[in-house]
Amino acid sequence: MNPTLPLSGIRVVDLTRVLSGPFCSMLLGDLGADVIKVETPGEGDTVRHQGAGRDGLSWYFANYNRNKRAITLNLRSEEGREILARLIARSDVLIDNYRPGVLEAMGFTEARLAELNPRLVRGSVNGFGATGPYRDRPSFDFIAQAMSGFMSVNGAADQPPMRSGPPVSDLIAGLYAALGIVAALLREQRTGQGGSASVSLIGGLISFLGFMATDYLATGRLPARTGNDHPIGSPYGLFRTADGEIAIAPAGEAMYQRLLGALDAGELRQRPEFASNTLRAENRAAINAEIEARTMRETSEHWIRVLNEAGVPCSQVMHLDEVFADPQVLDQQAVVTVAHPGHGDVSMLGSALHVDGAPLPVRMPAPELGEHTAEILAELGLSAWEIDQLRKRGAV
Repeated sequence: MNPTLPLSGIRVVDLTRVLSGPFCSMLLGDLGADVIKVETPGEGDTVRHQGAGRDGLSWYFANYNRNKRAITLNLRSEEGREILARLIARSDVLIDNYRPGVLEAMGFTEARLAELNPRLVRGSVNGFGATGPYRDRPSFDFIAQAMSGFMSVNGAADQPPMRSGPPVSDLIAGLYAALGIVAALLREQRTGQGGSASVSLIGGLISFLGFMATDYLATGRLPARTGNDHPIGSPYGLFRTADGEIAIAPAGEAMYQRLLGALDAGELRQRPEFASNTLRAENRAAINAEIEARTMRETSEHWIRVLNEAGVPCSQVMHLDEVFADPQVLDQQAVVTVAHPGHGDVSMLGSALHVDGAPLPVRMPAPELGEHTAEILAELGLSAWEIDQLRKRGAV
């Protein structure tokens, strides 16, 4: 336990698997919580066997299950469910990403949870929400991207809708769930009463539609796919240079004027079709052509330096090998190396959240399946003989 971390002393029972829930519990673990990951004996989280890895360890699993302890419980058995009940009674938070009703079918209804632990905070992630006509449907990130409208606004105008590469709905839902749990813990400290925080993959993604949603709600007009161009700002996007291409994001009139100055393109100020952002958006192809005619005169490195010095955001499109070698990324410790006994060193994404001026630490590597089962059961008061009997009966 690190007493300086914000959630030190908070115990979390984590029933989640794959990504949305484990990302949520990873965030809580990074913040100092004691996260107990519950998995099925002999099987475990399916992500243990997915993605690239070395020495028998999935680095995908290692990243999102750091700072956790692991116990295996057969929740189909009465003894396994009884151990879970004892864990819940001694914990602060319970997280699941089952479909609605699954936990209740195991016997853990809201009334039972309140009886076990009236101060318990429950966090849940699901596909569509706990109510409504789709509540029982299965869902994954691709479905959430399709049904939320997110996919409909991604891609080029002359191409089909395009999914985002990373599994954004899982990650957004995990962030929301962690935020809701922390807020519920704060309320519990004030009132002594537990509560719940839930989020759906589709709901989280809809909330991230930003101005595309608000413009539709205001006008009733469907947003067009604009590829790398900004739907409501121009010029904005990727522009070719003498040796590649750069991203330029001059948001707002003042920044547009700085762009023209840096490009030595002051004559464009006299063009009536470019006199306002609205007019430039209507004449997007023309203004883009004028900007690109100038950026092609020099190298990408030249423009990245000149435009940033002028206060205009500019960058090259970086591939991951360039990202993880970039001096700013290195300074922010976006990648950390963690020793995993039996598997060597593992490189993983560091914490994006900095607390008290430093990124949150990786205190523990991802656990082996059931690695802490005996340790956790002993904390519940079971003897070595009782633990051995539970193993023999397949409860753990």
